[in-house]
Amino acid sequence: MTAGALARRGFGDGTRAVRLMQDCGLDPERHAGIVDELGAAPDADQALLGLSRLLECCAEPADLLEALTADPDLRARLIKVLGASTALTDHLMRHPGDWRELRGADAARAPGTSELRASMLHIVGADPNADAAAPVAAPKTDDANGPAHALRVAYHRRVLRLAGRDLTGAANLETVGAELADLAASVLDAALAIARADDPEQAALCRLAVIGMGKCGGRELNYVSDVDVVFVAEPAAGVEDEQAAMRAAARLAAEMMRIPSETAREGTLWQVDAALRPEGKNGPLVRQLSSHVSYYQRWAKTWEFQALLKARPIAGDPDLGAAYAAEIEPMVWRAVGRDNFVEDVQSMRRRVVAHIPPAESEREIKLSRGGLRDIEFSVQLLQLVHGRADTALRSSNTLAALEALSENGYVGREDAAGLADAYRFLRRVEHLLQLSRLRRTHLLPDPDSPDGSEQLRRLGRALGYAANPVTEFMAAWRRVAAEVRRLHEKLFYRPLLHAVARLPEGEARLTLEQAGERLSALGFADPSGALRHLDALTSGVSRRAAIQRTLMPVMLGWFADAPDPDAGLLAFRQVSEALGGTPWYLRLLRDDIRVAERMAWVLGTSRYVTELLLRAPEAVGVLADDADLVQRPTRALEAEADAALRRHGTAENAVAAVRALRRRELLRTALADLLEVSPVESVGDALTAITAVTIEAALRTARARVADQRGGEPQTRLCVVAMGRFGGGELSYASDADVMFVHEPLPGAGTMAATESADAIVRELRRLLEMPAQDPPLLLDADLRPEGRSGAMVRTLDSYAVYYRRWSSTWESQALLRAAPIAGDLELGARFTELVDPLRYPEGGVDDAQVREIRKLKARMEAERLPRGADPALHTKLGRGGLSDVEWVAQLLQLRHAHEIPELRTTGTIEALRAAVGAGLLDGEDGATLEIAWRLASRVRGAVMLVRGKPSDSIPKSLRDQAILAGALGYRDDAEEEGTVGRMIQDYRQATRRARAVMERVFYDD
Repeated sequence: MTAGALARRGFGDGTRAVRLMQDCGLDPERHAGIVDELGAAPDADQALLGLSRLLECCAEPADLLEALTADPDLRARLIKVLGASTALTDHLMRHPGDWRELRGADAARAPGTSELRASMLHIVGADPNADAAAPVAAPKTDDANGPAHALRVAYHRRVLRLAGRDLTGAANLETVGAELADLAASVLDAALAIARADDPEQAALCRLAVIGMGKCGGRELNYVSDVDVVFVAEPAAGVEDEQAAMRAAARLAAEMMRIPSETAREGTLWQVDAALRPEGKNGPLVRQLSSHVSYYQRWAKTWEFQALLKARPIAGDPDLGAAYAAEIEPMVWRAVGRDNFVEDVQSMRRRVVAHIPPAESEREIKLSRGGLRDIEFSVQLLQLVHGRADTALRSSNTLAALEALSENGYVGREDAAGLADAYRFLRRVEHLLQLSRLRRTHLLPDPDSPDGSEQLRRLGRALGYAANPVTEFMAAWRRVAAEVRRLHEKLFYRPLLHAVARLPEGEARLTLEQAGERLSALGFADPSGALRHLDALTSGVSRRAAIQRTLMPVMLGWFADAPDPDAGLLAFRQVSEALGGTPWYLRLLRDDIRVAERMAWVLGTSRYVTELLLRAPEAVGVLADDADLVQRPTRALEAEADAALRRHGTAENAVAAVRALRRRELLRTALADLLEVSPVESVGDALTAITAVTIEAALRTARARVADQRGGEPQTRLCVVAMGRFGGGELSYASDADVMFVHEPLPGAGTMAATESADAIVRELRRLLEMPAQDPPLLLDADLRPEGRSGAMVRTLDSYAVYYRRWSSTWESQALLRAAPIAGDLELGARFTELVDPLRYPEGGVDDAQVREIRKLKARMEAERLPRGADPALHTKLGRGGLSDVEWVAQLLQLRHAHEIPELRTTGTIEALRAAVGAGLLDGEDGATLEIAWRLASRVRGAVMLVRGKPSDSIPKSLRDQAILAGALGYRDDAEEEGTVGRMIQDYRQATRRARAVMERVFYDD
C-alpha cells in the first residue's frame, strides 16, 4: 500500500506509516482489517506507532497480530485506545501482556461495585469478607513491587479495560462515570487496608469512614479528577481516649490519601482532596460525627450544603458512613430555608466565572459560561429548592437528578433533554482530553498552536467528525455552549426558586392534609371549597398535576394577597382545566413565575377579567411581558380587523372574528389597568380605539351585506359620529357607545331610497355587533340624536342642518361638544363637524338664559337621575364632585369661550380643563382639584366594573365588595387603624368634596 493510499485512509504521514508497517510485520493486504481500524482511529499515526511499539515489547508479537486479525472487538478496542491515549499506550509498554485485558467477555461487560472492591482488596492482600468494616492488606515489604505498586497497576488495567469499552461506544457516559467512581472508591478502600497494615496499633484505636464528595460522590467521576473526600471517625469499641483515637484516624486518613497521590513508576493516579471538610484546609482532617453535625448546624455556609448534596459513603466503616449520611442528609434539604440561600448560590456561580483567567475563558469547558458548571449549578439549585419537599429529586448524580426534575415537572422536557445532551457532549470532550495523557484538564487545546490544532483534530475524530474534524468540533462546541448558557440563565435565575425557597418548611410541597389548615390561615372564606379546587388541580400522576403541586404552595400565598382569594382559586382552576392539554400553559407558569403571580392577583380581583379570560384562556400569555400589555397602535388593530374580514365568508363570522379581537383588547386593557401598567387616560384611549375599529369593520360588513341583499351598492354615504364619553375618548368598561348616524345620498340617488339603504345598514350594523356570541356585545346608543328616541335613527346631513337651525336645544349644543366622526365616510363626518361647530362653539358664547337653562338641567339631573338609595357622596357619575360635576364645569367653559379660544375646542374633559387653566379661565389649583377628582372617579368607576363584572356607578355598600375594590385600586392591607377600605373611602370623599366646592364656585359663578 502506497503512502498516498495511507494518507487517504487518515494517516497524517503516509511515508512514515509505510515504514512502520514494514518494520513491525504488518501486511496491508493480509492485515487489511487492522489497517482499516488504524485509519479510523482518533490519531491514526499515533495508533500505528503505539501498535508498533507494543509488538516490539510483546514476547510473542505474532500472537497479538493473529488475535487482532481474528477478533474485531479486540482490534477496535486496542487500536482506539492506542490512537486516543499515549498514557495507556505507555502502560501497555510497561505491561505488554495487558492487551489481553481488552479481549473476551470480561472486556465487554461492566463490573459491579462489589466486584471492583473485592478485586482491589485482593490485589493488596486483604480479604474483603474477613472484616468488611476494616480489611487489612498484606504486610509491607521492602520490595518496590509491594501492595501500593500492585494497586496502581491493577487500577490502570481497569481503566484500560473501561477505555476500550468507552472509545468503541460499548459504554455510555453514565456507565463510565459510575465505574470510575466505584473504581476510585475501591482504590481508597484498598489504600486504607494498606494503611492499617502499616500501622495496626493505630488502626485498632478507631473506626474510620470515607465520604465521597463531588463527582466521586455523585458516581460521575472523570478519568482524571481530584477525588474529593471528607473523613468521619469514632473511637473503636472499648477505646476511651477519644483524642488518641482521632490522632490515629488522622494518620490512617493521611496515609490513605498518600498512596494514590504519590508519584511512582506507574505514575500518580489522582489527588485525594479533603478541602471540602468543615473549615476547609484550616480544619482538622478527621472529625467525629457529633463534630460534623455541630459544625453544619452552627457555622456552615450555603456552598457547603451545596457540596454535601453529593456526599456518599464510599470506603471505610460502612455503618459509620451510613450514620453520617443519616445525620447530614436532612440538613442538606433544609438548607434552602436559610436567608438568601438562592442568592448565595447564584452569587457563587458568578464568582467562579469572574475568576477564570481571561486567556483561558474561551477554551474552558468546565468553569466558563456555557460549561459543565452552568449545568451542574442549575440542576443542584433546582434540586435543593424543590427537593426539600420532593424526595424524588434527591439524587447525587447530575443526569439522574435532571431526569427526575423533568419527570416531576420542575424542568420542561425539551429543556431537560437539551441540558442532558449538552452535559454528555461536554463530559465526553473532557474525558477524551484527559485520556490522552491521563492528566487532569478541562481546557481545550489552543487552535492557533500547531500542537493544539493536532490535538483538536484527534479530539474531533474521536467524536466522529471525519470531514473537517477541527472546524466541525469547534462549531459543535460553540453551539452547545450557547445552548447551555441560554438554559442556565432560564433555569438558574428562575424567579420561582426564590418564591419556593421563602416558603416555610413543610409548605413547599402541598398535601391536601396540610392545605386545609393553611387555607383558613391564609384567609380563604370557604376553605372546604378551596380544598376541592386544590384536589382537582393537584391530584393524579400526570405531569400537569406534578407542576401544579409545585406551583400551588407559592400561588396560595399570592391568592391570599388578592382581594378575593376564593374567586381567584376557582377561576384559576377553570382556566387551568380549559388549558390543561396545552403544553405551553403550565410551562409558562413554571418558567415565568411573574405570570403565575399576576394571574393569581387578577383572577382574585376581577370578575370582568375572569370572564374574558375564560372565553379565551390562551390570552394568559400576555401576562409574561409588559410590552404585550401596552396599547396597540390603531393602525395595527385596523390591519388585523381587515385580515379577519377577509378570512371569513359570512358577515356573522367576519364580525365575530372582529369582536374576538375586541375581547382580546378589552382583556389587554383591563390587565394593564389592574397591574398598573397604564394610567386611567390610557384605558379610555385603548377602549375608544378598539371600539372605533370594531364599528368600522362591522359597518363595512353591514354595508356589503345590504348590497348583497338589495342587489347593488347602497346609494348613500354613511358616517358614524361618536358622542358622549366615546366621542371624548374616555370610554370605560361599563360605557355603551353613544353614536349618531349621518348619511348623504350619492349624486343622482333619491333621498328616500338612500335613507332606506342607510337604515338597513344601521340595523344590520347593530345586529352584527349585538348578536349572541361568546364575546361581549357592543351596544350602540343613539339616544343623543335629534328628537332622542322619537327621532329618526339616521338623518341626512341636510336634515341635521335643518333641525339644528330650527329646533336645536341648549342641551344638544352641550352634547355636541363631544361629537367626533369615528367610522364610515370621514369626509362626510368632517362636513358634519363643520355643521355643528357653530352650535357647540357659539359666537359670543352662550347667553345668560342658556346658562340658566344648563344650570337647571344639571340640578334636575342630580335630583331625578340619581338612583334611589344611592349615597350622593359615593356615586361616581352623578354624585357630588363626581364625573358629571367636573365634565359640566369643563363644558360650560367651552360653551362660553371656545369660539374665541381654539384650545378649548376639544372633546376630552382633561384637555378642556387644561386649556381653560392655560387661558386664565380657571385657577390652576382649581383645575388640578377637578382633574384629580375626575381621574379618581373614572378609575373607581372602571374598577367597580372590573371587580363585579357588571356596571355600576356607585361604590358598593358591601364591606366585602369595598375591600375587593380597594385591593383593585392598589390599597394594600396595613396596620393603620382605618384599614384599606377606610382609606379608600376617605381618599375618594376628600377628592370629590374639594371638586364639589370648586364646581359650585365656578359653575354657578356669574
